[in-house]
Amino acid sequence: MAQFVRLRVIDPEKAYWRRGIAAATRWRRENGGGQLRVPYDYVMGKDEGKSGGRDESGGESGGGSAGAGFPLGRWLADLRRYYNAGTLEASRVAQLDVLGMVWSHYDVAWEEGLTVARSWAAAHGHFLPPVNAVGDGGYPIGVWAKNRRAEARRTWENAERRAAGETVPVGAGELPESRMAALEAIDPGWCPLGWTVAWQRCFTLTRTHTQAGGTLPEAAGELVIQGEDLGAWVAAQRQGWDKLSPAQQWLLGSTLGLEPAGPEARPAKLTADDKWALNLRAAQQFHTREGHLRPGRKHIERLDVDGQPVDIKLGTFLDNTRRRADKLTPDRRAELDQLGMRW
Repeated sequence: MAQFVRLRVIDPEKAYWRRGIAAATRWRRENGGGQLRVPYDYVMGKDEGKSGGRDESGGESGGGSAGAGFPLGRWLADLRRYYNAGTLEASRVAQLDVLGMVWSHYDVAWEEGLTVARSWAAAHGHFLPPVNAVGDGGYPIGVWAKNRRAEARRTWENAERRAAGETVPVGAGELPESRMAALEAIDPGWCPLGWTVAWQRCFTLTRTHTQAGGTLPEAAGELVIQGEDLGAWVAAQRQGWDKLSPAQQWLLGSTLGLEPAGPEARPAKLTADDKWALNLRAAQQFHTREGHLRPGRKHIERLDVDGQPVDIKLGTFLDNTRRRADKLTPDRRAELDQLGMRW
C-alpha cells in the first residue's frame, strides 16, 4: 500500500516510470515470472488478458492495456546504465529488484548489441559498420562491433598460441564460440582477417551491386553507396594489385572479375621535380585564395590534375621545406619567396 501511495499520489508527475513498472510487471506475468531478461528492441503489445490487480512493487499488474506500446527493452537498458553510473535512486532499485531486474551489464549487453546488429545488417545488407555508426535508438553499434571484432581476433590469436604450446588463460577478453557463430550467422565476413573492415565493406557493397545486375564502376565518383566511393575503390584495387594479399586477389578476380591494371593504366611514378611542381602549385593556389602562405600544419590542399582530385599535404610540405632550406636551389627558394614564404 505504501508503494502504491508513493507511485500514485506523492509522485503523480512520474508517469513514465509508472508505465515502465506496469509494463515490466505485465511482461513478467506473461512470461512465467523469473528475471527481466527482455530483448533490447522489445515493445509491449496490447494485453489480451482480462484481469488486473496489483503487482509485487505496489503498482498495477498490467491487466487490460497496461504498458501497451511501451519500449520496455530500451527502458530497462537505460536503467542499467543509470545503475552502473550510480545515479539510479535506491527506492527504484528496490522496486526493480522485486520484479527480477537483471543488473549485470555484461549479461545483457550482448543480447542488446546482437539485436541492434541484426537490425543494422538487415537495413544495410552487411554487418561491417564504421566505428561511428549508430543503430536503433542511438545505440553505438559501430563501437560495439569494433569491440566484438577485437575479441574475435584475440580468440583466434590465443588459439594459435595454445596450438603452439603456449599456456594462455581461457576466456580473458575472448569471444565465446556461440557468440562467434551468432555474428557469423548475420554476416560471415563481419570480422575480416588480413585486411581492414573498410576494404571488406567496399568489397561487399560492390559485390552486392553487381550481383543485383549493376555495372562494375571504374572511375571515382561513378558509384557511391553508403558513403563509399566504389568507383575509386575499384580503380585503387586494379592499380595496387601487387600490394594485395593472395586472398584479396582471389576474391576480386573470382567474384568481381577484376584484373590488375596494365602498365598503361597505372599512374606514372612522379620524379622529384614533378613532386615539387605539384607542391608549388598547391602553394600558389592557397596563396591566391587566402592572400598568404601560412596554412595549418595539417592543412591539405586539393588540386585538379587532369580531371582527377589530388590531395597535397601543403602544411607538411612547407614545414619540411623550412627545415631543409639550406639545401634548396636559389630558383626554388625564389619561387616560395614570391608567395611570402616565412622561413
